[in-house]
Amino acid sequence: MSTLYDFSAATLDGKPLPMETYRGKVALVVNTASECGFTPQYEGLQELHTRFHERGLEVLCFPCNQFGKQEPGSPADIATFCQKHYGVSFQMFEKIEVNGDNAHPLYKWLKREKRGFLGTGFIKWNFTKFLIGRDGTVAGRYGTITRPERLVGEIQKLL
Repeated sequence: MSTLYDFSAATLDGKPLPMETYRGKVALVVNTASECGFTPQYEGLQELHTRFHERGLEVLCFPCNQFGKQEPGSPADIATFCQKHYGVSFQMFEKIEVNGDNAHPLYKWLKREKRGFLGTGFIKWNFTKFLIGRDGTVAGRYGTITRPERLVGEIQKLL
């Protein structure tokens, strides 16, 4: 598989959604958690979505419980939390694994395409971000500490 469009994932309500849906868009793919010190980044992700969605940005979030068990909730719990605290209106997917043998195929591909700091081939923590260009290829990878608003320039270049 060579582009984002070759994958599919289930939404929080359990419906399969092919990434082909986002063909021609810029996508920001993020592994998230509701009980993490970086959870307030949801606010920045929502701001990016609000600011750039009309121009073609899609924020795609994948809850993950692999880091400190910081996403223990059910899909309904996750949806309620994100809406209540951050007014999230971008696409949320079912909880997945991003590392290990059971990692979602999308994340296996993302990690192969853009390695982490010092060439690491795994996700280190919640809120790792992958920026995908309109052609479906990975344009950038950003660590947990990179706040969403710091991606504005890179997003604008791709839009």
